[in-house]
Amino acid sequence: MALIDHWPLFGLRVLTPRLELRYPDDGVLAELIELSAKGVHDPATMPFSIPWTDAPAGELQRSSAQFFWRARATWTADDWNCSMAVLVNGEVVGLQSLFAKQFGVRRAFETGSWLGIEHQGKGIGKEMRAAILHLGFAGLGAEVAITGAWHDNVASLKVTSSLGYEPNGREILVRRDTADVMLHFQMARAAWEAQRRDDITIEGLEPCLELFGIS
Repeated sequence: MALIDHWPLFGLRVLTPRLELRYPDDGVLAELIELSAKGVHDPATMPFSIPWTDAPAGELQRSSAQFFWRARATWTADDWNCSMAVLVNGEVVGLQSLFAKQFGVRRAFETGSWLGIEHQGKGIGKEMRAAILHLGFAGLGAEVAITGAWHDNVASLKVTSSLGYEPNGREILVRRDTADVMLHFQMARAAWEAQRRDDITIEGLEPCLELFGIS
């Protein structure tokens, strides 16, 4: 037996005409870590709720590896984080995640993502979000998708708006020791169905369903 027989997520893929989402094994994980170390955003800004990119070189790579290993080790049907590598023409260009708690009951998931700086501004962000929404709605049978972004994260907000999310409030959080505004959005299944694409496919999902809390 191979490791995939015990951890079927290693076979999970989402394919669009432009890119592939792949649950990363340690080989792909090494590529993701090196990509993140080359830069994900302008250091003068902080697009993430947790400022993980502020870590110094060396520590950033190590903590990134620990994040992925921890996500595997602590995964349960009631609390999971499915972080997928984004590949374009076989090259790792970023990360697209969906995560949820009590998904089997709530049928709601959240998303987060990043792209290497050299791959930004090419429309990849929208395509990878569309792919993960397809996994959540078409693959897992979700009813609601949730996301958020700082008020000045123009690229993320543009993707969210273009895909049909609805505003869902705001809150004051701390960003780099300063109070700032986080905007929240959600998309109901009906809104996703209205623009559902027929050119996105999912591979290797059925053996994973139990891990996602779906009987």
